[in-house]
Amino acid sequence: MANPSPGLFVRQVRQELDKVTWPSRREATVSVVLIFVFSAILATYFLVVDKLLTVGVALIFG
Repeated sequence: MANPSPGLFVRQVRQELDKVTWPSRREATVSVVLIFVFSAILATYFLVVDKLLTVGVALIFG
């Protein structure tokens, strides 16, 4: 397959970018907030599980 010329490549990239549906500011903000909330929930869960396993192993092995 032949390499397209740089001009043709740029035109094709612009055509593809015109097809992209970008999220609104509100949609992007909601997504970012949800990611932070779920990350905090998972971090807390893993912290609790790690502490419980640490106590359990300490009890078993003294």
